[in-house]
Amino acid sequence: MFRKISPFDIDDNVFKMMDKDWMLVTAGTRDHVNTMTASWGHLGIMWNLPVAICYIRPQRHTFGFANEHDCYTLSFFGEKDREILQFCGTKSGRDHDKIRETGLIPLETDSGNIYFEQAHLVLECRKIYQDDMKAENFVRPEIAKKNYPKNDFHRFYFGEIINVLVR
Repeated sequence: MFRKISPFDIDDNVFKMMDKDWMLVTAGTRDHVNTMTASWGHLGIMWNLPVAICYIRPQRHTFGFANEHDCYTLSFFGEKDREILQFCGTKSGRDHDKIRETGLIPLETDSGNIYFEQAHLVLECRKIYQDDMKAENFVRPEIAKKNYPKNDFHRFYFGEIINVLVR
C-alpha cells in the first residue's frame, strides 16, 4: 500500500535512484499511456518549488505523450524489476504494449496520472517548464558529440512534484 509523503521526506539516495536503479517516465491516461525507462534526471528546488526534471529524446514514443499531457510520473523500482526496466528501455510503445507484456500493474493518482504498483517510490509531477537541449549551449562540445552523434538532443521537462507516494 502506498502512502503520501512530502518531497522533503524522500530519504533515498537520488544519485543511486537515477543512475543505478533507473525509473519509468510515464505520461498519459489509463486509456492512452506510454512509459519508458530513464536513468538521467534531477531532483531539487527551482523557483521555490520541489521539482523533478526528466529528459526524453524526440524519437521516443513517450515524447509525444509527455508533450500532450500536463503531468508525468516517475516510478522507481528495485533490482527485482530490472527485466521490466530493461524491456521498457529497449522496446518501443509503438510496437509493444509494454504494460501488458511486462506485467506492470497500472494505478491512477487522484489526478488521473498513471504509476505502477510494483514501484517503491513515485513522483507525480506537473510540468512547469520545458526546453530542448542545443549543441551551441554545450560549454564542452565533446559531451554533445559523444552523447548526440545524430543531433537528437533531449527535451527536458521541469515538473513541480505534486505528490510523492512510497511503500
